[in-house]
Amino acid sequence: MIRELKGWHVATMFVIGFSIIIAVNLTLAFSAVSTFPGLEVKNSYVASQSFDSDRTAQEALGWEVEADASDGVVHLRIIDAAGAPVEVSELDAVLGRATHVQDDVRPDFVYDGQSYKAPATLGPGNWNIRLKAKAEDGTVFRQRVILIVRG
Repeated sequence: MIRELKGWHVATMFVIGFSIIIAVNLTLAFSAVSTFPGLEVKNSYVASQSFDSDRTAQEALGWEVEADASDGVVHLRIIDAAGAPVEVSELDAVLGRATHVQDDVRPDFVYDGQSYKAPATLGPGNWNIRLKAKAEDGTVFRQRVILIVRG
């Protein structure tokens, strides 16, 4: 027996279908907003006023940064333009996941003459080191270093 499709059947299908879509979108939006702060600086206008001069000074240092993790230790190497290791006057680094701030930690990096090392237990995946270092001449160096942990 075939039943007749009436207007209220179609209206019910639309209401149920769109309710599912809206519920999924709200769930994903809430998840995205609650796990990622979305802020790089507190006031982007103020930060933009010195951006070009800060970038020029940082590029003049000629530093390159590399990071890796093995055996429960994070290695952070800062190398100058000549390929020599760099010891900075100040180092502030935040280690965390790329997608949320729940796992953020500030490792206690120690310079060993070649690189900076800090103990850290990291799960596999994509990690970021948000690095802020100060050169001996006072130049501030900022960089986000991507750290991929395999396993």
